[in-house]
Amino acid sequence: MMKLNTYLTFNGNCEEAMNFYKEILNGEFTTFMRFGEAPPNAFPVADEHKDLVMHCTLEFGEATLMASDTNQPEHLVTGSNYHLSIGTDVTKGEAAFNALSEGGQILMPYADVFWGGKFGMLVDKYGIQWMVSSDHKPED
Repeated sequence: MMKLNTYLTFNGNCEEAMNFYKEILNGEFTTFMRFGEAPPNAFPVADEHKDLVMHCTLEFGEATLMASDTNQPEHLVTGSNYHLSIGTDVTKGEAAFNALSEGGQILMPYADVFWGGKFGMLVDKYGIQWMVSSDHKPED
């Protein structure tokens, strides 16, 4: 099974925006992590970014909206600050990541991540930004 969600990126106001959407959509946060909660050697985080949102999942109805703040504001372009995010098992995730990246640009290779499973980011040959992730459940 594959699930497709929208992933939004904010420039320091993710928490405010997601609380706004939570109230309007009568939703519930199922995940909320700050950059400062990452393991010390996971990736470099400037002190001023430690309280920013690293990942947030908002569930409402049968929908999911995910978001984070950027820790590289110089690379954020308002209007294209979203990704399509695929969640699936490791094997399907790797196949989707490899196919989507053909002719595109890999931003982060599909690899093991500290929160479990695998994750990767890319821009496909049409300029669409994708995230592909798998949970850390072992496959049978």
